[in-house]
Amino acid sequence: MAAADGAEQTATEYVSHHLTNLTFGKIDGHWGFAHSPEEAAEMGFWAINVDSMLMSVLLGALFVGLSRFVISRMTVDAPKAASWQSILEVTVEMVQDSVKSSFHARNNLIGPLALTIFCWIFLMNSMDLVPVDWIPLLAQTAMGDSHAYFRAVPTTDLNITLGFAVSVFFLIIFYSIKIKGLGGFLGEFAFHPFGKYAVPLNLLLELPGFLAKPVSLALRLYGNFFAGETIFLVIALLGYWQLPLHFPWAVFHILIVTLQAYLFMMLTIVYLDQAHTDH
Repeated sequence: MAAADGAEQTATEYVSHHLTNLTFGKIDGHWGFAHSPEEAAEMGFWAINVDSMLMSVLLGALFVGLSRFVISRMTVDAPKAASWQSILEVTVEMVQDSVKSSFHARNNLIGPLALTIFCWIFLMNSMDLVPVDWIPLLAQTAMGDSHAYFRAVPTTDLNITLGFAVSVFFLIIFYSIKIKGLGGFLGEFAFHPFGKYAVPLNLLLELPGFLAKPVSLALRLYGNFFAGETIFLVIALLGYWQLPLHFPWAVFHILIVTLQAYLFMMLTIVYLDQAHTDH
């Protein structure tokens, strides 16, 4: 790929370009797209990574649309092994079994929430399996800018993974207070594990673990796919020699794509189960 001035990019510039988001925000008194990582940083809190949001919305719409399409054509007959109905049924049964085994209260939100988290994050993760130049080149062509930044994997953006994690964290707090009351929720930090006479020590032990939940959810997902994308980019630098390396890494990465979506879903179920359970 060529740099903005038409010169060939170095390996470092190539990797850096692919790891930079298409950011829209306000800089020097006007709104527009950032033309460098430094400009993106200057835009501050109200800047938005357009590529991450666009891909997230498109993949969410794909999940909803494809599910609706399959459900509207479902039959009572046994589906073919490789049919969309079969894939959807297996996915729903897997999520249902996970909820039954890990969530011991009664809440009609948990099943749909777990299914949405798994499928949406799985689709986001799967973008890492698309050759690294295809979607950015398509975006650059559509924008008419051969140097435009575009990251196709939403889960390589910490804003997206933190968005998922913070949403789950708010649900944990909401159901903890709803089920146990404000006093019961706060009492878990103040009076456990050493009783009411060791409140400072209890808080010192309990609060960091509680606050670490969203951080661990977000950073685990982000770290895995940031590293995976970087390795794909390094492999792409080999030109035609990338083919023998790209295929086995992609096959291995399919496991990571599925596993990380499953882990995020399972931790969400477990954390919400804890929010519904009194010690």
